[in-house]
Amino acid sequence: MAKYQFLTEEWVAAAKAIREEYDGQGPAPAHIVRMNLSITDSPITDGEIAAFMDTSEGTTKMDLGALDSPDLTVTIDYETAKAILVEGNPQAGMQAFMAGKIKVQGDMTKLMAIQASGQDPLAAEVSTKIKDITE
Repeated sequence: MAKYQFLTEEWVAAAKAIREEYDGQGPAPAHIVRMNLSITDSPITDGEIAAFMDTSEGTTKMDLGALDSPDLTVTIDYETAKAILVEGNPQAGMQAFMAGKIKVQGDMTKLMAIQASGQDPLAAEVSTKIKDITE
């Protein structure tokens, strides 16, 4: 299986393909959120990467770029984003937040709701496959 560096265009395309493979098979996301991510300290761009997550259409859509009207924007460093989004390590996020490494603008309750909702077995399988394609 090919492995890609987190947040490169190739990684994003492979992760989208995995999500599409499972599209419609699991329950809809527990919470509707439109979130922009500003990922700093990227080894890919030597700067920032803009990405987003959108669950407003009943599935979790993640891609590079930005939403026009997000509920919130999270600024987070590359390593912490990888720890949370790929490795599924919520403690990394909590520690980074407490240390001031994560900045949230907008409706923070949406972010808290996502963290509290947990993961269904199908979403966990998707996460494992995405982790497997990540360097």
